[in-house]
Amino acid sequence: MTLSIDPTSVLTLEEFLKLPETKPASEYIDGIIYQKPMPQGKHSRVQTRLSSVINDVGETKKLAVVFTELRCNFGGKSIVPDIAVFEWQRIPLDANGQISNRFDIHPDWIIEILSPEQSPNKVIRKITFAIRNGAKLGWLMDCDDESIMVFQPNQFPDIKEKQDILPVLDILGNWQLTVADVFSCLSLT
Repeated sequence: MTLSIDPTSVLTLEEFLKLPETKPASEYIDGIIYQKPMPQGKHSRVQTRLSSVINDVGETKKLAVVFTELRCNFGGKSIVPDIAVFEWQRIPLDANGQISNRFDIHPDWIIEILSPEQSPNKVIRKITFAIRNGAKLGWLMDCDDESIMVFQPNQFPDIKEKQDILPVLDILGNWQLTVADVFSCLSLT
């Protein structure tokens, strides 16, 4: 969904950030405000489970932390990835040494889960924008065909499926995850 603004005035990123938050979240891309679709069952389950699995590996060793639906402001845009992973040493802290509320940096790993009503190209543009601005890894997950398109700097996107091993952040060491592992949470049997 695109939210309309007065076409005679251009909203800046800072003006956008002063607007009330929407549910689901809205993103600011190239002067246009887009509202994300409401997550449905498969999307929600994969997002929740994958976040837990990554945190089990990364957070326990103070290597990386997952944030879901976190607003990230960088490169003149404000995006809200389904899953944003930040390496431990890059997590913004406030004056009290706690996690900051505002993240004005790119995630190290951006994960998007395609919703049925989403434009794949819009989501791909968001991932490639993050990669061009410093993200080390991006995944576009399709729950319908259980595939994951992988984006990495200076490489063509690659589609992984079934028992293919997925790339993860280097900081996570030799941890391995297959596409089948990721989507196994959709079956409760």
